[in-house]
Parts: sequence; structure tokens; C-alpha cells
Amino acid sequence: MIAFLGMGLLGSNFVRAMINKGEQVNVWNRTTARATAMEQYGAKAFANITDAVKDADVVHIVVKDDAAVNEVLAAAKSALKPGAMIIDHTTTSVEGAIQRTADWKAEGFTYLHAPVFMGPQNALESTGTMLVSGDQNVIAKVEPALAKMTGKVMNFGTTEGKAAGIKLIGNLFLITFTAGITDTLSLAKALDISVDDIKNLFDTWNPGAMLPNRLARMTAGNFENPSWELNMARKDAGLMMAEAEKGNVPLNVIPSVAAEMDRWIEKGHGANDWTVIAKDAITRS
Repeated sequence: MIAFLGMGLLGSNFVRAMINKGEQVNVWNRTTARATAMEQYGAKAFANITDAVKDADVVHIVVKDDAAVNEVLAAAKSALKPGAMIIDHTTTSVEGAIQRTADWKAEGFTYLHAPVFMGPQNALESTGTMLVSGDQNVIAKVEPALAKMTGKVMNFGTTEGKAAGIKLIGNLFLITFTAGITDTLSLAKALDISVDDIKNLFDTWNPGAMLPNRLARMTAGNFENPSWELNMARKDAGLMMAEAEKGNVPLNVIPSVAAEMDRWIEKGHGANDWTVIAKDAITRS
């Protein structure tokens, strides 16, 4: 039997998908109404967390952060079935994931951090990506069940906490990507260019397709044969900021990027490919 702690958008849809696959699932949430709302789908809701977990072989949890994970699991600890497995899908710190793995092992339980790149609809449809790392014997034992929850399980090897780090890296990209779109729309507003025109542009020209090659070029560390010189990229960034200022529209991302460009130009890299601004990031001490 499975217990699931945390009935937010992700957790509740994970539970619905499990029930659709024939699993019996106990659910708990701090706000009890969110747990009882899952009974219409076939879950068994509990107001007391210890009642929810006491017969569970596997306890899934997805809550806000490290502090919430620690608090919820501490409240459940006294009723956990001997040898129960705890699978945590919360986005947490690397240090927290490592510490919980060790702490719960010392208590006779197995803790596995398995964060996800999935939205609520993905959880309901069992599509998306789940990340794991650490004890490969543990991962081999649970991977078939995890694969039923998501379209893909990515195993990043034996390093504890690495899955947590990969999750943070992915989320950082999503945040910066969205912030870049915000600047794009802001510049369009300043230039009186419609959102429909922007959509038409990206329907035809897909810069996202460049990502694998761009990453490969940047990490190769060869900036001597530019396809876009840093000086020219900085000139364009200046034009963008000037147009935004004339339109009285703030940009959030580009000014910071321009400042970094200036730093590298001052260091004598103006004639290099503009991706030289990543040089420090890819250099290992």
C-alpha cells in the first residue's frame, strides 16, 4: 500500500494517476480538506499523518521545501512501517537531500530523493521526467514503479544529492528562459510590435532548437572563431536597452548581461565569440 503526503497540484494528480492504475493510496495534507477532496477519486484520506502512513510500504512526499519535508516526515516517523521506503519528489537543497538519505538510513528506513520536471497535467498523465541518484541497489528496486509515474526516469549515478542539483539547474534555466521571454515582450511593447507578430516569428524561427549546439560550443571552450563577435552582440544589447528606455519599458535581464559583456570586453575579448562570457562558468579550478 502507498501513502502520499502533500496534496498540492502535483501530489494530488500523482495520486489520481496511481489510483487509475489500480493502486490503493492513503493521502494526507496539512489542510485536511485537500486530502478529503481526493476521496472522490478513490483515495483514502486521513486527518492524522500517522494513520495515513502506518500500513504503507512506500511513502511518497511532495511539499514546499527542506523544512517542510523534515517537519512532515518527523511527524510521520513514529508510525512508519519497519523498513518503509520514503520517496521525496520535493525540490530541495542538495545538502538536505544528502542529509536525509543518511539520517533515515540510520533510522532503518530508505530515503530516495526523486525530484521531477513535471507539471500537474504531466503527473496526471504519467508523462515527464523524474531524476534519481545515489544507491543503485535502491534505485533498481524502485525504478519500475517510478517509471509508471512518469515518462522517463533519469539516473545520474551514485552521487547522493546529484539529482537535487540537476533539478535546481533545470529550474534555473526555466526561470532565466521565462525572464528572457519577459524582456522580449517588453522590447516588443517599446517598439509597438504586437504579441501576434512575436508569435509568428517564433513559429517560424525556433531558437530553442539551437540549445544542444550552443551548449556544445560554449563548453568546448573555443571562442576564437566567432559567429557573433562579443563587440557586436554588446552593440545590439545597447540598441535594445536604448529602445526600451525610449519606450519607458524596463528590461530585467539584458542590462545584467550587458554588464557581463562589458567585463569581458575590458579583458580584451571583444573580437571573440560572444559566448566567451561563459568561460569562467566552464573552467574548473
